[in-house]
Amino acid sequence: MEKKIALITGASSGFGKACAEKFAASGWSLILTGRRAERLEALKKQLETDYGTSVHLLAYDIRNREANEKAVESLPEPFRKIDLLINNAGLAAGRDHFEDASLDDWETMIDTNLKGLLYISKAVVPLMIAAGKGQIINIGSIAGKEVYEKGNVYCATKHAVDAISKGMRIDLLEHGIKVTAIHPGAAETEFSNVRFKGDEALAKAVYAGYKPLSAEDIADIVYYTATLPPHVCINDLVVTCTAQANSNLFHKSF
Repeated sequence: MEKKIALITGASSGFGKACAEKFAASGWSLILTGRRAERLEALKKQLETDYGTSVHLLAYDIRNREANEKAVESLPEPFRKIDLLINNAGLAAGRDHFEDASLDDWETMIDTNLKGLLYISKAVVPLMIAAGKGQIINIGSIAGKEVYEKGNVYCATKHAVDAISKGMRIDLLEHGIKVTAIHPGAAETEFSNVRFKGDEALAKAVYAGYKPLSAEDIADIVYYTATLPPHVCINDLVVTCTAQANSNLFHKSF
């Protein structure tokens, strides 16, 4: 039986790394993208050693349109029949009131969360259309459902991911391509460290007083949505820890 192939963006840490481990353990071949080549190489070695799976690396910046096109064009033949694209690469940069926010932060989020997702999807979709099947899983956020204070442009990019997912689902319907959007709430990964630019105290405070989601929790859910029967598609899924009701309301115990 031919192994299925998943392309996972932002695979060097967080949800992407956890997804790579989950799918490798289940016998999938993987194409992993990210900017940090050293981390990708270490992950490739780990997955090949632990699970005997085939891993192809594409180390580049997803914000670069031409790099996305070249990366997909460069795929060797055994890796061109992509069954699943997990659009995971994304970040929050800063958490400031609109008037205080950095334009550079805004552009980084728009270029990564929105343009990067579009660039890689546009490059991969023709391969799925040629195969007559496939699935795209877009990792959004609860911030794509509700806006919160100091979330402004981050929330806007994740609202865009929600809208793009709906548009993809409509436009790709005739090609038999599933589109799933998964919107996690608070999850303890490198997310807050990146958002607060290395301020460990601020990052840690985000998760104080409750048990947040883990990267592995989201990987389990991604895997479930990717392994349903061909006629079944989970379109849209919001996932939070039990202590979180929405983007603003948590039950915390100290």
